Amino acid sequence: MLIIIVAGLILVVFKFLSIYSRILKKRELAEKIKSLSPEELTEYEKREAELNFEPDENQLSGNVPPSDKKGIIKNINSVEEFRVFPVKRRTSSFQKYVSDDLSKLVLYFLGTAIVWLIIGTTFGLYAGIKYVAPDVEHTSWLSFGRLRPAHTNSVFWGWASLAMVGFSYYVVTRVSNVENYNIKQGYVSLILINLAVLTGTISLLAGVNNGGGEYREYIWPIMITFGAGIAISAHNLFKPVAKRIVKEIYISNWYIISGFMFVVIVIIVGYVPLWQDGVGETITQGYYMHQAIGMWFMMINLGLMYYFLPQQLNKPIYSYSLGALAFWTHILFYTLIGTHHFIFSAIPWRLQTTAIVASVGMLIPVAAGTTNFLLTFKGSWYQLKTSYTLPFYFMAIIFYFTGSFQGTVEAFRYTNLLWHFTDFTVSHSHLTMYGIITFMLWGFSYTLIPRLTGKEPPKLLVGIHFWLALIGLLFYVIALMIGGTQTGLLWIKKKPFIDGVINMFPFWLWRAIGGTMMWVSHLIFAYNFYRMVRTKEDFKIPQTPAEILAAKKQYRNT
Repeated sequence: MLIIIVAGLILVVFKFLSIYSRILKKRELAEKIKSLSPEELTEYEKREAELNFEPDENQLSGNVPPSDKKGIIKNINSVEEFRVFPVKRRTSSFQKYVSDDLSKLVLYFLGTAIVWLIIGTTFGLYAGIKYVAPDVEHTSWLSFGRLRPAHTNSVFWGWASLAMVGFSYYVVTRVSNVENYNIKQGYVSLILINLAVLTGTISLLAGVNNGGGEYREYIWPIMITFGAGIAISAHNLFKPVAKRIVKEIYISNWYIISGFMFVVIVIIVGYVPLWQDGVGETITQGYYMHQAIGMWFMMINLGLMYYFLPQQLNKPIYSYSLGALAFWTHILFYTLIGTHHFIFSAIPWRLQTTAIVASVGMLIPVAAGTTNFLLTFKGSWYQLKTSYTLPFYFMAIIFYFTGSFQGTVEAFRYTNLLWHFTDFTVSHSHLTMYGIITFMLWGFSYTLIPRLTGKEPPKLLVGIHFWLALIGLLFYVIALMIGGTQTGLLWIKKKPFIDGVINMFPFWLWRAIGGTMMWVSHLIFAYNFYRMVRTKEDFKIPQTPAEILAAKKQYRNT
């Protein structure tokens, strides 16, 4: 609670300083404009005309085609000022391709998603602190058993799902080259999803839940509301694909439409009670839990990556065939691996073995997708140094391979025995849902939102956001991987359960430190979003003749 209060006070102070700075800049601008003499204005107008002079097309170059036979010119950079921090830039234009109505809908999806990111990760941070200080308070609504599902469900169905649906509305339009949505249905979907997450969060904190099903804690009326919201958007997204101008369906739409189809099926399978008895309930839980991750979050984000990454690098995806291979093998293997969470259980041995074999098979789509993305970077690696969006893309790709490979390794019987009931599993889930999904969504946000609003985030704050999130995540996952492995070895040696708890204490402290860094990065991201969507005018002291003349024209009658 103290951390949240202090963070709020710091934000208030920075907000006050920002307002004061704007007042000073406005005053300085007014004084500079008032002090301009007629001679200075004449000189600025003359210089502006000189700068705007455009020679005829062939006046300087003639008709001879350009040639550099000796290969002298490699790259040209000009730096006019001293730079303490390297200046980053976007790697795509600000050209707006969609209507204002659709832009507003997308921004509402992203805005509400960020609200749930802050709320959900605040629950997660507090739950992590309780590992280190379990007696900090004893309020039933904030007990660990209620905080944990409130955390996972609000970031799953609130943050990630809302953001993915919002991005899908944009990408499906662009890929299909036609805008054929029912905007009202989009807002109905937005309201239903937010209503489900809000009522679900309150019910979980109140102790009303669906029992022991992981990620399935929402009671069925709430999850039906969420599913209805997704189904409405799925229907809405089919329209531009069906009415597309281009003949082919680009790989992004393969992934996105499949993801929407699968998640509706997964919710139905997970909540219909016909097969929820005994071992059947456990098998259903494994199916639901893993399909929600792989066939919803991973499927949609991979589809978005196939659109945004080539656009950011200004080049086509390396291989369409690799994309098709990754898509179909992902569907083939991922739908079979849920039971690898229940190795050595009462589930039939042959089904456990099938899940292990399919987990190994997942190396095919993961390797194909990772190779495709990294080879798309070929010849463009230098852009990582100058772009403030591409580092998010690159780290998400690295985590996609490492996190997915780690999931395959965890599926084997010995490693399952070693790691499954330890904090290693918590590390793995954050390496995937945070390192892959959330880093992708951040990269997409910094790519798309400036295109919709025409405003960029503060470059320095984007860098701080990136490094806080990355370093915090590494503290978090590495500590839990080491501690979880040590705890698993203790239990294999038949040591008492409490020995594993004692062993984990220093690693839980690192978890809390890393989680705090991650949480602070989310506040910075939320502020960056505000800077990209706010409507008030920025005051900038004019420097160039064009800026000075524009300011003089603007303030002529004020």
